[in-house]
Amino acid sequence: MSKKRVREAGYTLPGKTGEYNAITDVAGVEVGYKTITFGEPSDYKGAGSPFARTGVTMILPQGKKRSALFVGRHNLNGNGELTGTHWMDDSGYLHGPIGITNTNSVGIVRDTLAKWMIDNNYYYPYIHEGKPIEGVGYFYPVVGETWDGLMNDTNGFHVTASDVYEAIDDAKTGPIAEGNVGGGNGMQCHEFKGGTGTSSRVLTDAEGGYTLGVLVQANHGTRACFEMFGVPIGRLLKGGEARLETFSPKPGTGSIIVVIATDAPVSPLQLQKICKRIPIAIGRLGAGFENDSGDIFLAFSTANNTAYQDNKATLISDDALDPIYKATAEAVEEAILNAMFAAESMTGKANNHFYALPQDDVYNILKEYRSDILKTF
Repeated sequence: MSKKRVREAGYTLPGKTGEYNAITDVAGVEVGYKTITFGEPSDYKGAGSPFARTGVTMILPQGKKRSALFVGRHNLNGNGELTGTHWMDDSGYLHGPIGITNTNSVGIVRDTLAKWMIDNNYYYPYIHEGKPIEGVGYFYPVVGETWDGLMNDTNGFHVTASDVYEAIDDAKTGPIAEGNVGGGNGMQCHEFKGGTGTSSRVLTDAEGGYTLGVLVQANHGTRACFEMFGVPIGRLLKGGEARLETFSPKPGTGSIIVVIATDAPVSPLQLQKICKRIPIAIGRLGAGFENDSGDIFLAFSTANNTAYQDNKATLISDDALDPIYKATAEAVEEAILNAMFAAESMTGKANNHFYALPQDDVYNILKEYRSDILKTF
């Protein structure tokens, strides 16, 4: 079997996906990457070595158009960073792109994103006596992170401003790459190679017909607890254990960033409630209970995209949220699996190594224990 996304690899998953099965199925959403890979493992001699396995992911909620969208967020465990959250919580608005990178590069991504927003007049100007004052305004760039220090020379600060600009310029709609790309380049998941993954769901007409898309940067979990469809895959797989020549961190050390986009007309509070359903998916795969993991979630809606200027919005009631909650759990679970299925084995600094999830072996295990979820070709 060749490396495929989880649906293409022969598994039946619940829910209808969008055309691309990606966050870009939500109209207007664009994603761009800058993947930074250079040097051989032997080149790593300490911080600042000519060696990197990292990158930048950029999500543009409305492409390169100025926007102010309803937003909500939630932390399962806050051992991580997401900038701009204080005003996000109080205002309920997302005013620009979302960047995701490694832990030590949050600053350069945040500052470069701020400069790009200023140079491109991406933000809303300050209003004085009913009139906008161009060139005067405020905004708080949103940048999240996970730690790639087992693969990457994180302390070498290899992400540059030009890398951030390239990620923005790369942003587009349509199908997007997964696995060892963008900010997910140097990440692991359940002690296999992890990284970037995406998925989407489209509700039925009776449920509103809304689209919900997900993008994850998966760098969390342990092999011992890894499950698929209720089967303890991590314990049943033979071989392929991670090789760590530097040090072995506490099991479960890592993080996951989850970004949700939807065109459902929901409020900031409702978006926060949607984020609170993300841990269902993480738990289904056997993670979500580690103190040293930063599990940080954000959701935004592309509906009511003129509410900031018009001071009015149309919203659905909480009674209509159940299908969206279900779609959230389904899409996040699939996005994490897509990240693992797409990822390639990687040798990082000091010869540390994470193997790709062995798709053939996983398929054979599930064929024995859960043949009911396998597709018939």
